[in-house]
Amino acid sequence: MTTNTVLGSPFTALAKKTWQTVLVTGLLAVVLGIIVLVWPGPSLFVAGILFGIYMVVSGIFQLIAAFTHLPSTSFRVLSFISGVLSLIIGVFCFRDDLASIVLLGLWIGISWLFRGIAVLFAAIAEPSVPGRGWQIFYGVISALAGVILIVWPISSIATLVLVVGIFLIIIGVMEIITAFGIRKDSHLLDEQLG
Repeated sequence: MTTNTVLGSPFTALAKKTWQTVLVTGLLAVVLGIIVLVWPGPSLFVAGILFGIYMVVSGIFQLIAAFTHLPSTSFRVLSFISGVLSLIIGVFCFRDDLASIVLLGLWIGISWLFRGIAVLFAAIAEPSVPGRGWQIFYGVISALAGVILIVWPISSIATLVLVVGIFLIIIGVMEIITAFGIRKDSHLLDEQLG
């Protein structure tokens, strides 16, 4: 057994399982984008409420972790601050439907930006990652979508729905393409190591 086989086998196995997860995530993003575009009013209202619930629950768990599970003081302080901010954002979501929708849009934009940057740098840093070209492309598209959601002055709910729905569909399609790229590259890697 060569060193490449020993090192490559877990990576190949991970790539084979990863493509299915990325595919499901992409399909769900496309479906959610279509739902948001077809039923904008109810979708945003429900999304705003769910976002508020998520923020409150997340804040409670972060506060519990700050006082119980975390080993160092710096992690406890960060968890406490994050928990308090999550609770505040959650309360704002329940006070005003428009505020919850705007906060949700910012949250999505920030998460897309960070996710895109993380995928982009991971793909650039590791030349042997399966589907590297598609992952770089996906990282750029995701980061741009995040920047547009954060910076674009969205003046109406209809614009927010349109932007979020379209970007969910675009990012979902990109994830589906990335999934098949990862699948193809994992088969090629398996053949090279086999």
